[in-house]
Amino acid sequence: MVQAIEKAIMTSDLGLNPATSGELIRIPLPPLNEERRRELVKIVKTEVEEAKVAVRNVRRDVNHQVKESVKAKLMTEDEEHKAQDRVQKLTDAAILEMDKIFSKKETELLEV
Repeated sequence: MVQAIEKAIMTSDLGLNPATSGELIRIPLPPLNEERRRELVKIVKTEVEEAKVAVRNVRRDVNHQVKESVKAKLMTEDEEHKAQDRVQKLTDAAILEMDKIFSKKETELLEV
């Protein structure tokens, strides 16, 4: 597993180069200068955007299932609208929470 872990760390786009000796993996961390901090903020932003896309994909899938339930007469149109509104509210709340977490992390990373 050591080689797999080492390879995963090197390909993670974090700028880390692990040094392996036997079963021990050492990861020298570069000093956090201004440029490195900005790079980390970009990485975090990319991860947040991917998480937002994932949440929106779940919303799309759930809305599709709700529409299929209406077609199969398992749900009324009123229930469909309520379900879609609920899903949208949950999606908005999740995205707002991600934005808050990103803002906090950005501030934390840029703080010297």
